[in-house]
Amino acid sequence: QTQLLGVLLAAASNFLISVSLNIQKCAHRRLMCQAEQKPYYTSKLWWCGITLLGLGEVGNFTAYGFAPIALVAPLGCVSVIGCAFISVFFLKKTMRTADILGGTLTITGIYLLVTFAPNVPRELTARQVQNYLVSWPFLVYSILEIIIFCVLLYFYKRKAVKHIVVLLMMVALLASLTVIAVKAVSSMIALYVMKGKMQLTYSVFYIMIVLMATSCAFQIKFLNQAMHLYEATAVVPINFVFFTTSATISGVIFYREFQSAALLSVFMFLFGCLLSFLGVIIIARNKKEEHLQVPFIDCGHIPGQKLTGKIQPDSHSSCYGTPNKEDDS
Repeated sequence: QTQLLGVLLAAASNFLISVSLNIQKCAHRRLMCQAEQKPYYTSKLWWCGITLLGLGEVGNFTAYGFAPIALVAPLGCVSVIGCAFISVFFLKKTMRTADILGGTLTITGIYLLVTFAPNVPRELTARQVQNYLVSWPFLVYSILEIIIFCVLLYFYKRKAVKHIVVLLMMVALLASLTVIAVKAVSSMIALYVMKGKMQLTYSVFYIMIVLMATSCAFQIKFLNQAMHLYEATAVVPINFVFFTTSATISGVIFYREFQSAALLSVFMFLFGCLLSFLGVIIIARNKKEEHLQVPFIDCGHIPGQKLTGKIQPDSHSSCYGTPNKEDDS
């Protein structure tokens, strides 16, 4: 029952996130259509979207306390298919055949994930987290992850390699630490709130909070860099695949989630992940980016002025940002 609660929380939370993103996009559209331009934070509709986004993230955080990482992380695809279908109502977009096909594959994958998900112990105490931290599988995994991350960071910093795969692999490596810490913190809080077993006095609880905050901050930094350099239609599916893979591996190694699972269950679970990946990629593939129209003045039509030379003057010149004049009049 607790695992089912975690599944429902994760699915509902990701659905709320998809609704919130569409509401924020709708708010930005309305503001751009107004004659008097106002900041986005003055819109009540935008704040409604932000509130739903916050509720969705809190729900996702809570879900890790009731269900295994290998089940909660792949359910992030609910927000992807939710955005595709909800945008038809909020943003009046056209439903594509790719959306229907991708949504069908993703829903089938979710069904397999939920059906063949690993069964883990209901309670996760602070002492168990301490034992997992010093276990040799996690120590080997941590060393390998640090080496790979340092190599990627070297190419990113020294060689200025900002390929989308490099950026999102660093995000995924950090995300694996984030989900480990999130599950530990959420489980210990849930155990204290629901059963009254004090877990908040252990030092490992605060170590996990620091790990969660630090890894999440750097994860956002590299993800924002990827979103700045590449289209969202490319970043979203690749990030989902990388994040889900790294989160599942970290759950298997740290929390030993598939330790007693049958081979058929493991195969069907991986097949469900594959279907979800294909569904998300199909939904995001060939999806056109939308650019809001921003009012501007065409320099070539300013009365009394003729546009000569470059459209944007040299920043070091005295006439930077102003049209060129032919005479003093």
